[in-house]
Amino acid sequence: MLGPTDVAPGVARVAARTPTLPPATHTNSYALGTREVLLVEPATPDDDELAEWLAWARGLVSAGRTLVGLLATHHHVDHVGGLDVLARELGLALFVHADTAARVAFRGPVRTLDDGDVLTLEGPHRMTLRVLHTPGHAPGHLCLFDEASGTLVVGDMVASEGTILIAPASGGGDMAAYLCQLRRLGALDAATALPAHGDPIHGPRAHFERYVAHRLAREERVRQATRAAGDTLDALVRVAYGDTPAALHPIAKLSLEAHLEKLVAEGHVKRDGDVFFSAGSTGGK
Repeated sequence: MLGPTDVAPGVARVAARTPTLPPATHTNSYALGTREVLLVEPATPDDDELAEWLAWARGLVSAGRTLVGLLATHHHVDHVGGLDVLARELGLALFVHADTAARVAFRGPVRTLDDGDVLTLEGPHRMTLRVLHTPGHAPGHLCLFDEASGTLVVGDMVASEGTILIAPASGGGDMAAYLCQLRRLGALDAATALPAHGDPIHGPRAHFERYVAHRLAREERVRQATRAAGDTLDALVRVAYGDTPAALHPIAKLSLEAHLEKLVAEGHVKRDGDVFFSAGSTGGK
């Protein structure tokens, strides 16, 4: 496990190995607060990493802090892999959106959060965290914004390196919602974004804008790929993701599906069974 490191006012980070997607190898967990502490991302399922994670959390208690809960930004395994062990060993409730609570097998106490809720953590650096429901990567995805310091915990909305997978079926992803929420996060004009993967992002507004621009550029490639005559996902991925190594095409196909679902909903693309084709063409193969 990497850390701990102070990364923002009243915020410390550790990073534990998780079964995540490359280029990431770890998931960041954050301790928010200077007396009352909310632990974000009970992520790792690895036994050795869990032992270190517990030692870190118990060290906070030994230093006179009070742990108030475990928050998972969403339900994916690299964010909740250690939930059962950590909640049991630390005696903490799970803080999540209702959509996440429905997707994790957790029998302990749950506090559900929704957009606009406020969490206050007392201490020398008092944190007032505004809860943001930011679906797109996952239906119940949450972000937390400390307006006083401009610190924004962003989970898997962005990463400091690489991009974020939007997987409709397996992950509950929704490309249209994701783009909407990226624009919303950018408009907050936060000072620092704290992602689940990678280092803090300072002045993140431009980072959010680059993410949106990247997705829209990919969407245009998808539209162009469907204009010829239409084709299946397996065929379209080779065209729309021709700049991506073939070994990554199985993952790229998930993002392709998310783009196509958005384009179908908007009327730009039609679907005939397993074939997708431009709404301006005569049909698929």
